[in-house]
Amino acid sequence: MSIITREQYEAEEHLRLSERAAFADATTGRARPLPLDPYRTEFQRDRDRIIHCKAFRRLSHKTQVFLAPEGDHYRTRLTHTLEVAQIARSIARALRLNEDLTEAIALGHDLGHTPFGHIGEEALTHCFNAIRDRYPELPDHYHHNLQSLRVVDVLEYEGKGLNLTEEVRDGIAHHTGATKARTLEGQVVAIADRIAYINHDIDDAIRGGVLTEDELPQGATDILGHNHGARISAMVTDLMVASDGAESITMSPPVWDAMMELRQWLFDNVYLSGRAKAEEPKAFGIVRQLFEYYLEHPESLSDEFRPAKPEDVPQCVTDYVSGMTDRFALKQFDALFVPKNWMF
Repeated sequence: MSIITREQYEAEEHLRLSERAAFADATTGRARPLPLDPYRTEFQRDRDRIIHCKAFRRLSHKTQVFLAPEGDHYRTRLTHTLEVAQIARSIARALRLNEDLTEAIALGHDLGHTPFGHIGEEALTHCFNAIRDRYPELPDHYHHNLQSLRVVDVLEYEGKGLNLTEEVRDGIAHHTGATKARTLEGQVVAIADRIAYINHDIDDAIRGGVLTEDELPQGATDILGHNHGARISAMVTDLMVASDGAESITMSPPVWDAMMELRQWLFDNVYLSGRAKAEEPKAFGIVRQLFEYYLEHPESLSDEFRPAKPEDVPQCVTDYVSGMTDRFALKQFDALFVPKNWMF
Protein backbone atom coordinates (compact mmCIF):
# COMPACT_ATOMS: atom_id res chain seq x y z
CA MET A 1 0.00 0.00 0.00
CA SER A 2 1.28 3.48 -0.81
CA ILE A 3 -0.09 6.81 0.41
CA ILE A 4 -1.27 9.18 -2.29
CA THR A 5 0.14 12.65 -1.77
CA ARG A 6 -1.52 15.93 -2.53
CA GLU A 7 0.76 16.47 -5.51
CA GLN A 8 -0.16 13.06 -6.95
CA TYR A 9 -3.86 13.72 -6.45
CA GLU A 10 -3.60 17.11 -8.13
CA ALA A 11 -1.76 15.59 -11.08
CA GLU A 12 -4.40 12.89 -11.35
CA GLU A 13 -7.12 15.57 -11.51
CA HIS A 14 -5.56 16.93 -14.71
CA LEU A 15 -5.70 13.48 -16.28
CA ARG A 16 -9.23 12.60 -15.19
CA LEU A 17 -11.28 15.81 -15.10
CA SER A 18 -12.74 17.87 -17.90
CA GLU A 19 -10.77 20.90 -19.00
CA ARG A 20 -13.78 22.93 -17.80
CA ALA A 21 -13.41 21.66 -14.24
CA ALA A 22 -11.93 23.68 -11.39
CA PHE A 23 -8.54 22.22 -10.51
CA ALA A 24 -7.38 22.22 -6.92
CA ASP A 25 -3.85 23.31 -7.79
CA ALA A 26 -5.24 26.32 -9.70
CA THR A 27 -7.39 27.66 -6.88
CA THR A 28 -7.60 31.42 -6.47
CA GLY A 29 -6.60 30.74 -2.89
CA ARG A 30 -7.58 31.89 0.58
CA ALA A 31 -7.79 35.31 2.18
CA ARG A 32 -5.10 34.14 4.60
CA PRO A 33 -2.60 31.82 2.88
CA LEU A 34 -1.86 28.52 4.63
CA PRO A 35 0.94 25.98 4.19
CA LEU A 36 -0.26 23.27 1.82
CA ASP A 37 -1.41 19.98 3.31
CA PRO A 38 0.79 17.02 2.34
CA TYR A 39 -2.14 14.69 1.60
CA ARG A 40 -5.24 16.77 0.96
CA THR A 41 -6.01 19.17 -1.85
CA GLU A 42 -7.27 22.63 -0.97
CA PHE A 43 -10.87 21.70 -1.83
CA GLN A 44 -10.69 18.50 0.24
CA ARG A 45 -9.41 20.60 3.10
CA ASP A 46 -12.36 22.98 2.80
CA ARG A 47 -14.82 20.08 2.83
CA ASP A 48 -13.26 18.80 6.05
CA ARG A 49 -13.29 22.24 7.68
CA ILE A 50 -17.02 22.62 6.96
CA ILE A 51 -17.94 19.17 8.27
CA HIS A 52 -16.11 19.80 11.54
CA CYS A 53 -17.53 23.27 12.21
CA LYS A 54 -20.22 23.99 14.79
CA ALA A 55 -22.70 25.46 12.32
CA PHE A 56 -22.73 22.20 10.36
CA ARG A 57 -23.60 20.21 13.48
CA ARG A 58 -26.46 22.57 14.29
CA LEU A 59 -28.16 21.75 10.98
CA SER A 60 -29.39 18.48 12.49
CA HIS A 61 -31.77 20.45 14.72
CA LYS A 62 -33.03 22.98 12.18
CA THR A 63 -36.34 22.66 10.32
CA GLN A 64 -36.45 21.86 6.62
CA VAL A 65 -40.22 22.21 6.00
CA PHE A 66 -42.19 20.48 8.77
CA LEU A 67 -42.00 22.15 12.19
CA ALA A 68 -41.46 19.69 15.05
CA PRO A 69 -42.65 16.73 12.99
CA GLU A 70 -43.90 13.62 14.74
CA GLY A 71 -41.78 10.89 13.22
CA ASP A 72 -38.16 10.07 12.60
CA HIS A 73 -38.15 10.12 8.81
CA TYR A 74 -38.82 13.77 7.99
CA ARG A 75 -35.92 15.77 6.59
CA THR A 76 -34.01 18.26 8.67
CA ARG A 77 -31.71 20.93 7.30
CA LEU A 78 -28.81 18.48 7.77
CA THR A 79 -30.38 15.59 5.85
CA HIS A 80 -31.34 18.05 3.11
CA THR A 81 -27.70 19.16 2.94
CA LEU A 82 -26.49 15.56 2.65
CA GLU A 83 -28.98 14.80 -0.12
CA VAL A 84 -27.85 17.89 -2.03
CA ALA A 85 -24.23 16.82 -1.63
CA GLN A 86 -24.91 13.33 -2.94
CA ILE A 87 -26.94 14.50 -5.95
CA ALA A 88 -24.34 17.16 -6.75
CA ARG A 89 -21.45 14.69 -6.52
CA SER A 90 -23.20 12.28 -8.87
CA ILE A 91 -23.67 15.05 -11.42
CA ALA A 92 -20.10 16.31 -11.03
CA ARG A 93 -18.71 12.80 -11.45
CA ALA A 94 -20.64 12.21 -14.68
CA LEU A 95 -19.56 15.57 -16.12
CA ARG A 96 -15.96 15.03 -14.96
CA LEU A 97 -16.03 18.09 -12.75
CA ASN A 98 -14.28 18.43 -9.40
CA GLU A 99 -16.24 16.34 -6.91
CA ASP A 100 -14.35 17.66 -3.89
CA LEU A 101 -15.15 21.28 -4.71
CA THR A 102 -18.76 20.35 -5.47
CA GLU A 103 -19.14 18.54 -2.16
CA ALA A 104 -17.56 21.34 -0.15
CA ILE A 105 -19.97 23.89 -1.62
CA ALA A 106 -22.95 21.60 -1.07
CA LEU A 107 -22.05 20.89 2.56
CA GLY A 108 -21.67 24.59 3.31
CA HIS A 109 -24.52 26.06 1.31
CA ASP A 110 -27.15 26.20 4.09
CA LEU A 111 -25.01 26.99 7.16
CA GLY A 112 -26.74 30.37 7.46
CA HIS A 113 -30.29 29.07 7.60
CA THR A 114 -32.43 30.24 10.48
CA PRO A 115 -34.33 28.14 13.00
CA PHE A 116 -37.78 27.02 11.82
CA GLY A 117 -36.88 27.03 8.13
CA HIS A 118 -37.91 29.79 5.77
CA ILE A 119 -40.36 31.25 8.29
CA GLY A 120 -37.33 32.25 10.34
CA GLU A 121 -35.99 34.17 7.34
CA GLU A 122 -39.33 35.93 6.97
CA ALA A 123 -39.30 36.88 10.65
CA LEU A 124 -35.82 38.39 10.45
CA THR A 125 -36.76 40.29 7.30
CA HIS A 126 -39.77 41.68 9.19
CA CYS A 127 -37.45 42.73 12.03
CA PHE A 128 -35.07 44.49 9.62
CA ASN A 129 -37.92 46.49 8.11
CA ALA A 130 -39.27 47.45 11.54
CA ILE A 131 -36.00 49.12 12.61
CA ARG A 132 -34.78 50.47 9.28
CA ASP A 133 -35.30 54.06 10.38
CA ARG A 134 -32.75 53.48 13.16
CA TYR A 135 -30.41 51.30 11.09
CA PRO A 136 -30.76 52.31 7.41
CA GLU A 137 -27.79 50.15 6.42
CA LEU A 138 -29.75 46.94 7.04
CA PRO A 139 -30.47 44.81 3.95
CA ASP A 140 -33.97 44.66 2.53
CA HIS A 141 -34.20 40.93 3.20
CA TYR A 142 -32.49 38.25 5.24
CA HIS A 143 -30.53 36.17 2.72
CA HIS A 144 -29.44 32.79 4.06
CA ASN A 145 -26.81 32.36 1.35
CA LEU A 146 -25.05 35.56 2.42
CA GLN A 147 -25.35 34.56 6.07
CA SER A 148 -23.82 31.18 5.15
CA LEU A 149 -20.88 33.09 3.70
CA ARG A 150 -20.64 35.17 6.88
CA VAL A 151 -20.63 31.98 8.95
CA VAL A 152 -17.61 30.58 7.11
CA ASP A 153 -15.84 33.93 6.78
CA VAL A 154 -16.37 35.44 10.22
CA LEU A 155 -18.35 33.49 12.79
CA GLU A 156 -16.71 30.07 12.93
CA TYR A 157 -13.47 29.28 14.78
CA GLU A 158 -14.20 31.88 17.47
CA GLY A 159 -14.40 34.74 15.03
CA LYS A 160 -11.52 33.71 12.79
CA GLY A 161 -13.69 32.04 10.14
CA LEU A 162 -12.91 28.87 8.23
CA ASN A 163 -10.69 30.72 5.73
CA LEU A 164 -12.06 28.77 2.75
CA THR A 165 -10.89 28.98 -0.83
CA GLU A 166 -12.50 31.58 -3.07
CA GLU A 167 -14.15 28.89 -5.24
CA VAL A 168 -16.02 27.39 -2.27
CA ARG A 169 -16.99 30.83 -0.97
CA ASP A 170 -18.34 31.83 -4.39
CA GLY A 171 -20.38 28.63 -4.68
CA ILE A 172 -21.92 29.12 -1.24
CA ALA A 173 -22.80 32.75 -1.93
CA HIS A 174 -24.38 32.01 -5.30
CA HIS A 175 -26.20 28.73 -4.72
CA THR A 176 -29.41 30.75 -4.87
CA GLY A 177 -30.34 34.03 -6.53
CA ALA A 178 -29.99 35.47 -10.00
CA THR A 179 -26.19 35.47 -10.20
CA LYS A 180 -24.63 32.13 -11.12
CA ALA A 181 -21.52 30.75 -9.44
CA ARG A 182 -18.33 31.28 -11.40
CA THR A 183 -17.45 27.59 -11.39
CA LEU A 184 -19.48 24.84 -13.02
CA GLU A 185 -19.23 22.99 -9.71
CA GLY A 186 -21.04 25.84 -7.97
CA GLN A 187 -23.70 25.84 -10.67
CA VAL A 188 -24.19 22.09 -10.16
CA VAL A 189 -24.90 22.66 -6.46
CA ALA A 190 -27.46 25.39 -7.21
CA ILE A 191 -29.58 23.06 -9.34
CA ALA A 192 -28.94 20.01 -7.14
CA ASP A 193 -30.37 22.05 -4.25
CA ARG A 194 -33.63 22.48 -6.16
CA ILE A 195 -33.74 18.87 -7.30
CA ALA A 196 -33.27 17.73 -3.70
CA TYR A 197 -35.78 19.95 -1.95
CA ILE A 198 -38.53 19.66 -4.55
CA ASN A 199 -38.42 15.88 -4.37
CA HIS A 200 -37.87 15.34 -0.67
CA ASP A 201 -40.46 17.97 0.26
CA ILE A 202 -43.02 16.08 -1.85
CA ASP A 203 -41.94 12.87 -0.12
CA ASP A 204 -42.31 14.42 3.35
CA ALA A 205 -45.63 16.05 2.48
CA ILE A 206 -47.04 12.70 1.33
CA ARG A 207 -45.72 11.05 4.50
CA GLY A 208 -47.31 13.80 6.58
CA GLY A 209 -50.69 13.43 4.91
CA VAL A 210 -50.52 16.95 3.45
CA LEU A 211 -50.95 15.66 -0.09
CA THR A 212 -51.20 12.46 -2.11
CA GLU A 213 -49.22 11.45 -5.17
CA ASP A 214 -52.23 11.78 -7.48
CA GLU A 215 -52.72 15.42 -6.46
CA LEU A 216 -49.43 16.48 -8.08
CA PRO A 217 -49.77 18.30 -11.44
CA GLN A 218 -50.11 15.59 -14.06
CA GLY A 219 -48.24 17.43 -16.79
CA ALA A 220 -45.12 17.67 -14.65
CA THR A 221 -45.27 14.12 -13.34
CA ASP A 222 -45.87 12.69 -16.81
CA ILE A 223 -42.49 14.19 -17.79
CA LEU A 224 -40.57 13.60 -14.57
CA GLY A 225 -42.11 10.44 -13.18
CA HIS A 226 -44.70 9.28 -10.69
CA ASN A 227 -42.54 8.46 -7.68
CA HIS A 228 -39.67 9.96 -5.71
CA GLY A 229 -36.87 7.94 -7.26
CA ALA A 230 -38.11 8.30 -10.82
CA ARG A 231 -38.32 12.07 -10.55
CA ILE A 232 -34.81 12.49 -9.16
CA SER A 233 -33.41 10.15 -11.80
CA ALA A 234 -35.19 12.02 -14.60
CA MET A 235 -33.97 15.44 -13.43
CA VAL A 236 -30.39 14.34 -12.81
CA THR A 237 -30.09 12.41 -16.07
CA ASP A 238 -31.51 15.27 -18.09
CA LEU A 239 -29.17 17.78 -16.44
CA MET A 240 -26.15 15.59 -17.20
CA VAL A 241 -27.09 15.20 -20.87
CA ALA A 242 -28.07 18.84 -21.39
CA SER A 243 -24.93 20.16 -19.66
CA ASP A 244 -22.51 17.96 -21.59
CA GLY A 245 -20.56 20.42 -23.72
CA ALA A 246 -22.75 23.38 -22.75
CA GLU A 247 -21.34 26.69 -21.49
CA SER A 248 -23.14 26.36 -18.16
CA ILE A 249 -25.01 23.77 -16.11
CA THR A 250 -28.49 23.48 -17.53
CA MET A 251 -31.54 21.29 -18.19
CA SER A 252 -33.58 20.75 -21.32
CA PRO A 253 -36.53 23.18 -21.51
CA PRO A 254 -39.25 20.51 -21.00
CA VAL A 255 -37.64 19.08 -17.86
CA TRP A 256 -36.75 22.50 -16.46
CA ASP A 257 -40.31 23.71 -17.00
CA ALA A 258 -41.75 20.58 -15.38
CA MET A 259 -39.43 20.98 -12.38
CA MET A 260 -40.41 24.63 -11.96
CA GLU A 261 -44.09 23.71 -12.28
CA LEU A 262 -43.67 21.26 -9.42
CA ARG A 263 -41.80 23.90 -7.40
CA GLN A 264 -44.58 26.46 -7.87
CA TRP A 265 -47.20 23.85 -7.03
CA LEU A 266 -45.38 23.14 -3.76
CA PHE A 267 -45.34 26.84 -2.88
CA ASP A 268 -49.07 27.10 -3.53
CA ASN A 269 -50.11 23.86 -1.83
CA VAL A 270 -47.48 23.02 0.80
CA TYR A 271 -45.07 25.84 1.59
CA LEU A 272 -47.68 28.61 1.87
CA SER A 273 -50.74 26.68 2.99
CA GLY A 274 -51.95 23.49 4.59
CA ARG A 275 -50.93 21.55 7.68
CA ALA A 276 -47.23 22.01 7.02
CA LYS A 277 -47.66 25.72 7.79
CA ALA A 278 -50.20 25.56 10.62
CA GLU A 279 -47.67 26.30 13.37
CA GLU A 280 -45.64 28.86 11.45
CA PRO A 281 -47.23 31.99 12.95
CA LYS A 282 -46.01 30.81 16.35
CA ALA A 283 -42.50 30.17 15.04
CA PHE A 284 -42.51 33.59 13.35
CA GLY A 285 -43.42 35.18 16.67
CA ILE A 286 -40.68 33.37 18.54
CA VAL A 287 -37.95 34.55 16.16
CA ARG A 288 -39.34 38.09 16.08
CA GLN A 289 -39.55 38.40 19.85
CA LEU A 290 -36.07 36.98 20.36
CA PHE A 291 -34.63 39.45 17.87
CA GLU A 292 -36.46 42.38 19.46
CA TYR A 293 -35.37 41.38 22.98
CA TYR A 294 -31.68 41.03 22.14
CA LEU A 295 -31.77 44.24 20.11
CA GLU A 296 -32.76 46.10 23.28
CA HIS A 297 -30.61 43.95 25.58
CA PRO A 298 -27.37 43.20 23.70
CA GLU A 299 -25.63 42.59 27.01
CA SER A 300 -27.65 39.34 27.16
CA LEU A 301 -26.00 37.95 24.04
CA SER A 302 -23.41 35.19 24.40
CA ASP A 303 -19.90 36.54 24.82
CA GLU A 304 -18.83 35.71 21.27
CA PHE A 305 -21.72 37.78 19.88
CA ARG A 306 -21.34 40.88 22.06
CA PRO A 307 -21.14 44.00 19.86
CA ALA A 308 -18.00 46.10 20.01
CA LYS A 309 -19.88 49.25 18.94
CA PRO A 310 -23.56 50.30 19.17
CA GLU A 311 -23.93 50.24 15.40
CA ASP A 312 -22.91 46.56 15.41
CA VAL A 313 -25.91 45.50 17.51
CA PRO A 314 -28.31 44.49 14.67
CA GLN A 315 -25.67 42.34 12.95
CA CYS A 316 -24.65 40.66 16.21
CA VAL A 317 -28.27 39.93 17.09
CA THR A 318 -28.86 38.57 13.58
CA ASP A 319 -25.82 36.32 13.89
CA TYR A 320 -26.98 35.00 17.25
CA VAL A 321 -30.65 34.42 16.44
CA SER A 322 -30.11 33.03 12.94
CA GLY A 323 -27.58 30.53 14.26
CA MET A 324 -30.00 29.05 16.80
CA THR A 325 -31.43 25.58 16.38
CA ASP A 326 -35.18 25.18 16.71
CA ARG A 327 -34.92 23.72 20.20
CA PHE A 328 -32.44 26.35 21.44
CA ALA A 329 -34.73 29.12 20.17
CA LEU A 330 -37.62 27.53 22.05
CA LYS A 331 -35.46 27.22 25.18
CA GLN A 332 -34.44 30.88 25.04
CA PHE A 333 -37.99 32.00 24.37
CA ASP A 334 -39.18 29.99 27.36
CA ALA A 335 -36.50 31.49 29.60
CA LEU A 336 -37.22 35.06 28.50
CA PHE A 337 -40.99 35.19 28.05
CA VAL A 338 -42.77 32.26 29.74
CA PRO A 339 -43.53 32.79 33.46
CA LYS A 340 -42.04 30.21 35.76
CA ASN A 341 -44.40 27.89 37.63
CA TRP A 342 -45.88 29.27 40.80
CA MET A 343 -44.42 27.67 43.89
CA PHE A 344 -47.01 26.30 46.32
